[in-house]
Amino acid sequence: MDILTQGLLGGVLAQSVATKKETKLATAVGVFAGLIADADIFIYSSSDPLLNIEFHRHFTHSLFFIPFGALIAMAILWPFLHKKLSNRRLYLYSFLGYSMSGFLDACTSYGTHLLWPLYDERIAFNIISIIDPVFTLTLFVALVYSLTTKAKHIAQVGLVISFSYMLLGVVQHHRAQSVADELAKSRGHIAIQHVVKPTMANNLLWRSVYITDSHIYVDAIRLGLFSKDKIYSGDSAEKFIVTEHLSAQELKSVLNEDIKRFTRFSSGYVAIDKTQPDVIGDLRYSMLPTSVKPLWGIVINKEKLDEHAEYKFFRDNSPHIREQFINMLLARDAK
Repeated sequence: MDILTQGLLGGVLAQSVATKKETKLATAVGVFAGLIADADIFIYSSSDPLLNIEFHRHFTHSLFFIPFGALIAMAILWPFLHKKLSNRRLYLYSFLGYSMSGFLDACTSYGTHLLWPLYDERIAFNIISIIDPVFTLTLFVALVYSLTTKAKHIAQVGLVISFSYMLLGVVQHHRAQSVADELAKSRGHIAIQHVVKPTMANNLLWRSVYITDSHIYVDAIRLGLFSKDKIYSGDSAEKFIVTEHLSAQELKSVLNEDIKRFTRFSSGYVAIDKTQPDVIGDLRYSMLPTSVKPLWGIVINKEKLDEHAEYKFFRDNSPHIREQFINMLLARDAK
């Protein structure tokens, strides 16, 4: 999830067990520890652009790394706080602040290596958006109120409300999955892979992406609260098959290895961008839930077979795109 929410959750978790005397320090330690897991964003290589996306939300987000992550946070803070907090309390607040970072990211569609090294695949529950203002604001209010009143029960209530909202995401995901399954069946499609995920900053409008033998189909599902669910039929793209684009000699290249890495990162939801025939895109993400225009992808440059592929972003936040998104979010007819 976004780094602000990570820090807020860490702070509220630490507040939930803090004494009144230690509330301020516990909040600071929890917020700091909640941010530490995302330090893996600094793992990168100027010559290998895919290294960053492979290691972001990797081992630092594993459940098995929590004790070590907490120890790292404690070690950084110890010179400043060892005279104000006992080692036991400093580690406790660091542990609580760090403890939910991996799980929170696993609840999003981006996923994380939650069970590394036992299981070296990303786990994504797809129940909350990477940025969700309701969840974040709830934590912010709880943190500020608990900090000013020094009442840990406020933090505890904030956690209950926040995770109740997360449970609502589980319900919404189940609803969206059911609608998406019926949609695929109505088309006579057999989905080899299928994922549904909330779109940005809400849990009402969902993106459905499924793979058949030859194509990837995307659709938008607007879940009704007091009205019927609404389906916005989306676009489709031909599934990328590397042997159809690279020769036998080219399959031995660095480029092919990068295509494999990107395909694994994208869970197989890859296709050639219709507007850029030299780009393989990750179709799990787009600015519009009905579009196959990817948010990011890698460039296929056959002139540089032995160099790492270029990783690029393709964000389009134009007024027209925003209008279309809002219309779908409000269950209006698409324009």
